[in-house]
Amino acid sequence: MLIISIMLHSKDIRERLKDIEEFLGEDYRSSREEKKRDWRTYEQQLGSRIKNAMLNLEPLIEEAVSTIQISKGPGRPHEMTLKQRVTLLLVKELFGESNRMMSNMLLMFSLLSGIEVSYKTVERLYSDEEVELALHNLHILILKKKGVKISDATGDGTGYSLTISRHYASDVEKRGEDAKAAETTKKGDGKRAFVYTFRLLDLRSWMYVACGSSMKSEKGAFDRAMEMLGRTGILLASVRLDKYYSFPSYVDRFGEAKVYVIPRKNATLNGSWKWKHTMKEFVDETSDYLEEYYRREHSEAGFSADKRMLGWGVAQRLPRRIDCALTCAGLWHNLLNLYPN
Repeated sequence: MLIISIMLHSKDIRERLKDIEEFLGEDYRSSREEKKRDWRTYEQQLGSRIKNAMLNLEPLIEEAVSTIQISKGPGRPHEMTLKQRVTLLLVKELFGESNRMMSNMLLMFSLLSGIEVSYKTVERLYSDEEVELALHNLHILILKKKGVKISDATGDGTGYSLTISRHYASDVEKRGEDAKAAETTKKGDGKRAFVYTFRLLDLRSWMYVACGSSMKSEKGAFDRAMEMLGRTGILLASVRLDKYYSFPSYVDRFGEAKVYVIPRKNATLNGSWKWKHTMKEFVDETSDYLEEYYRREHSEAGFSADKRMLGWGVAQRLPRRIDCALTCAGLWHNLLNLYPN
């Protein structure tokens, strides 16, 4: 490892960045031009995936709730079983209906389903501790059935609007990376405009292995996703991150996993040996390094698919309920990729 400090200097990183910008940038951009999508085929495939997910939803939920032991305490008992609550919440998120509309839909089908609840009951599902636990079990169960144990992953963050007047993608485009770190991104009336989410995507299965959200910043969402990753028992072999995470401290968070990041223009070799080794590979094996790094575009594709299906905003207002809604979005992404055909 001593050779690294002798053979590599900070200026080498900056020179390589210039080379990429001048010579490799256009080649990589042109080779990744988005192909025109056949929307008719896309809609047919999406319909098939939703159908498969709905057919397998009930047995998956049954298995997820089967290990949860509920002790009856004081207070009014639940109007629905845990299985019914989890099913209702996930279906509501998929349909994108309001709480009141969902309760009215249940009323119409009450003769068949035996469920008749108010819109307030639907809203309370987002802060139901038993439902939260069942959703976590469902996440672990889906990954287990897909065989995800060791992951080559890509990670990225995005934002969901808490108001119809702001769009996260447009806001980031206008304010750049500062939008990701903004601790006080708020509307004019003092209420927060966005909630941030960070998700780690397994490149082989296209499953989210860990997700986190924060009302303050993408960093907060990243920290929560890393906590969730630790609870899944899944090991990372490699991970790809954007420039927001191009610091030694973030690279070190992934332990033995190989980390691919593009250094910032003012990057130096100050940091751990892992950071030095990462920068050496970036300088010495640039083409292969970039080929791996640009697989990060799958994160953006995943977010785009999620938002097209479930929407660009979150209707809930309390942080805990917002987090639950985003958990459901991640679960639907995984459910649609569990049995894709």
